[in-house]
Amino acid sequence: MPDKNDFTEVFRRLKAILQPYAKDMDVAQDTPNGYLLNTRHIMKNKQPLSFGGVRLGKNYVSFYLMSVYVSPQEMKKLSSELKKRMQGKSCFNFKSVDELLFRELAKLTKAGAAKFGDEKFIEDLRKLQARGATQ
Repeated sequence: MPDKNDFTEVFRRLKAILQPYAKDMDVAQDTPNGYLLNTRHIMKNKQPLSFGGVRLGKNYVSFYLMSVYVSPQEMKKLSSELKKRMQGKSCFNFKSVDELLFRELAKLTKAGAAKFGDEKFIEDLRKLQARGATQ
């Protein structure tokens, strides 16, 4: 099993993928074990729409990207290697730094930030939520 100290670098690198978007979003958590970005869009449940986050766990580091969950066409763009890292609908788990996959995540994150900054996309998302399609 990898040393948790190894995960610290993985966490740092994954957090760095999200940090450029913090200026246009709200940092909901920034601790040694977690980083969470929320958009400034308030959903039907009166909570902000989550954009993404990173969590340092006991067995791996998780990278969450909600645009993958709410925009299924993004899934079609994922490499098979990145899909293997998926757990659930918007979570990617890593035990070590993977330059190739981190670059792919950075591109996916950039595309997601563009979508989450598009008012039409957000309005469509609200309609889906109103119909009960998302949480």
